[in-house]
Amino acid sequence: MQEIFVLISFIAFFLFLFPTGFRKYFAIAGWISIIGVLFAKFPDYIIANNFMYPVAAFLGIPFLIIIVPKLLEENKFSITLSRMAGIAYVIFAPFMLIPALADWLIAVNVDLLAWMFTGIGFPYELVEWNMFRADVYRVEIILACTGIQGMAIMLGVAWAIPSSVKQKVLSFLVVVPAIFVLNLLRNTFIIMAYGDQWFPYFPEIASNGEMGYESFFWAHNFVAEIGALFAFIAIAYMLYRINPRLGEEMAGIVDLFVREIRGWFGKDT
Repeated sequence: MQEIFVLISFIAFFLFLFPTGFRKYFAIAGWISIIGVLFAKFPDYIIANNFMYPVAAFLGIPFLIIIVPKLLEENKFSITLSRMAGIAYVIFAPFMLIPALADWLIAVNVDLLAWMFTGIGFPYELVEWNMFRADVYRVEIILACTGIQGMAIMLGVAWAIPSSVKQKVLSFLVVVPAIFVLNLLRNTFIIMAYGDQWFPYFPEIASNGEMGYESFFWAHNFVAEIGALFAFIAIAYMLYRINPRLGEEMAGIVDLFVREIRGWFGKDT
């Protein structure tokens, strides 16, 4: 089911990027499919004690209530936001839909992680081509661990706004190397924290029944997520410095949603 939603959203957003009279309908189909992906993966998130994406799935419902009518009206900022998503999806979807491409990116990350662990003297074992074992704890490197989603999102944000070739190249050089390196450091931190059991706290909320899982939970779902948030803010600021128009467009998008939500509560100003 997940793959079907991914394929539909990829096709819809790809078609949206072409200037046809049906592009707003393609955008609507793309957004609905993205929310469908989140709900389709809901059981996986619950098993992993990852609460961020289930929350995002439920927030997707009011998001659709706002974005769909605005797209039908061809609101400027809803079109811009959809263009951001379209570019991001066109970058990311091939890695999700083509196993050989995903495996290549995963292998690159695994090799670099192994090199880093060897360099700092951290004991590990590669029990499978993409699975590390530190002490008795195993961590599998999957596509979501490569940072490609973050790269795609930030490039979508940067490239959806009219800019020169120089600005687009600079945006790429800011986004891709920074996220790639930071993601390697993130994975290194998570595996070391899990293997050495740095955070064995509050098993009643952080455990999924596996021995020592609390350290993985806090490292992966809490510390790393907060770090990623600050990293995205810093990268967004650098993108704004490259193309100041990005700030204006993002302010317009935020204002669009704030006004609609305030309107639900009778506060139109």
